[in-house]
Amino acid sequence: MTKTKKSTHPMDVLLKTNSPPKISKSQELAATIISLSKKGVLFDIGAKAYAVLGDLEVKEISTYLPYLKAGNKIKVRVVAVESKDGYPVVSMKKFFQKGKWEILKAKKEKEEDIEVVCGDYGKGGVFADFMGIRGVIPKIQLTEPYISQPEKLTNQKIKVRILEVDEEKNRLVVSQKAAALGISQKELKEKFDKISEGKTYKAKILGVSEFGAFCEVDGVEGLIHISEISWEKVANASEFVKPGDIVKVVVVEKNLTDAKLNLSLKRLTNDPWEDIEKKYPKDKEVKGAIVRREKYGYFVRLEPGIEGLIHISKLSGEEKLEPGQEVRVFIEKINKKSRRMSLLLPQKEKPVTYR
Repeated sequence: MTKTKKSTHPMDVLLKTNSPPKISKSQELAATIISLSKKGVLFDIGAKAYAVLGDLEVKEISTYLPYLKAGNKIKVRVVAVESKDGYPVVSMKKFFQKGKWEILKAKKEKEEDIEVVCGDYGKGGVFADFMGIRGVIPKIQLTEPYISQPEKLTNQKIKVRILEVDEEKNRLVVSQKAAALGISQKELKEKFDKISEGKTYKAKILGVSEFGAFCEVDGVEGLIHISEISWEKVANASEFVKPGDIVKVVVVEKNLTDAKLNLSLKRLTNDPWEDIEKKYPKDKEVKGAIVRREKYGYFVRLEPGIEGLIHISKLSGEEKLEPGQEVRVFIEKINKKSRRMSLLLPQKEKPVTYR
């Protein structure tokens, strides 16, 4: 049967009447897919008969079926010029290794969804698999209920859109939110370009994690790092903000690589260390509360954002101090640059180090 009739009947498609150029074993060719299914793939490689995929690789083809269709052109390698049944056998090994990256690049360019299988949730987000390529869905790229409980996605098949794809770095970053909400990366880039560093905006809190709060500013995603939430020490971001909250933030930095914003809450308030030496001069007696004990002493909070240390060397060992306990202390020394303050407990006689 000639090519022009495009019959897919096994006996018809494998024998063709035209006189194509000769092919040789191990030769790499551009092949056009004639038909494909879980049972096999037929290719037009310009030979006298249509070529088929080798039996071992047919077992792998089902993984790729959603991303291939008749008419696609891909690279193949000739395994056998003529099998016992009279037709060439080819390998898609190169496609299995490289072609999937080409699919990802094309899908990203067209902003089309792909389907991935979700794995475990780790520090960077939810791991996802696409045809053997391991990618990640950052937590901020999830919608509810998954942003609150990302572990629910384990072993699920979901649709995502591609944010980053880099074969050399073996890097794939995708977004469940972009697929679910139909977010265009081109439109997102336009919104990102309109935002200015140093300006104040309203942000909606999307979720919190151990390293900060995820939020959205005018449709653009950002992170308030835990160190930028408050001037005081923050152990848990959820004590300060919760999903759904609308807060004012200042844009500290625009990350041009992935169109993300680094934001700050605390920079909209005065730094309590700015006039620290005027407010807490040496020898002044002040009230505070024990906040925690470390192996080298006790930390005392004088006000939000201001903590000082009673070093263990300044203690007799007989003191009974507990977190939450109110104490009176003397200011011994302040280092404004390193934001450190040394404190002393009142004593019947001031120690030599205090005089």
